[in-house]
Amino acid sequence: MARQAPVRDVAPTVQRLRLRYAKRGRLRFTSTRDFQRALERALRRTGVPMAYSQGFNPHPRISYTNAAPTGTASEAEYVELALVKRLDPERLRDALDEALPEGLDVLEVVEVRTPDLAARLEASVWTVELPGVGCEEASSAAAAFLKCDRAEVSRLTKSGMRTFDAREPVVRLETREASPGADGTPCAILDLVVRHVTPSVRPDDVLAALRLVADLVPPIPARVTRLAQGPLVDGASDGDPRRAVSDPLAADRD
Repeated sequence: MARQAPVRDVAPTVQRLRLRYAKRGRLRFTSTRDFQRALERALRRTGVPMAYSQGFNPHPRISYTNAAPTGTASEAEYVELALVKRLDPERLRDALDEALPEGLDVLEVVEVRTPDLAARLEASVWTVELPGVGCEEASSAAAAFLKCDRAEVSRLTKSGMRTFDAREPVVRLETREASPGADGTPCAILDLVVRHVTPSVRPDDVLAALRLVADLVPPIPARVTRLAQGPLVDGASDGDPRRAVSDPLAADRD
C-alpha cells in the first residue's frame, strides 16, 4: 500500500516577492543548483519567514525562472519567494545581499502584483566578448549568419542530443569593437537579442552556428553576459541593445 504524505499544519502564504539578482566575476561559474543552495542558506541566516510545501519533505516555496547557463555572467536573473509574514522588500534586499557571497548580488526586490512572470520573459539580451577576434572578422561572420534561413546546431540536453535551428530566434546580432588587451590583442563584441524558444537557443549555440556558416573560431573562450531579459519591444532596433526588451517587473511596480 502506498504511503500517504502527512497533512501538515503549514502557515498560509501572505506575500510573494520577486528578486532580480546578478551573477558576476568568478561566481558566473555557479550552477543553478549552487545558487539555490546559497540562497536557501541566506534565507535561513537572515530569518526570512518562508512558506513551506506539504508532503514528506517540506521545502521552502521558491520559484526559479529561466536561469542563465553555467559559466555565463548575468545582470538579470529572477526568483520568486513565498512568505508567511509580510516584509519590507528593500530591507529584505539589503539583508539577502549581505548574506550571499560577493558576486551573487541581489539588485532589487518587488512585491508580486501580477501573475505569470515567466510568460513575460520573452527574450534575452546578451553581450559576447571574443578576445583574439577582430571586429571585421566578427562582422563578416555575423553577416553570413544573418543571411541564412536556417543554421542547425546540435547540443546534448537532458533529453539527449538535440539538433535545432539557431538562426530563427535571433532577433538582433550586431558587432562592435572593444578596447584591445594590454598585449594589443583585438576583441570583438557581439550584441545579441534572442527570443526564448524550446529548446532554448543560447549564445554558445549562436557561436557554434557562426563556426559552421563562417568558420569563426575564437582562439580564446568567449566571455558571455546576459544584460537583460523581458518582453520584446517592437521597433527597438537602434541604440542600446538592452532597449530591445522591457522591464519584466514594471507591472508589479505599477
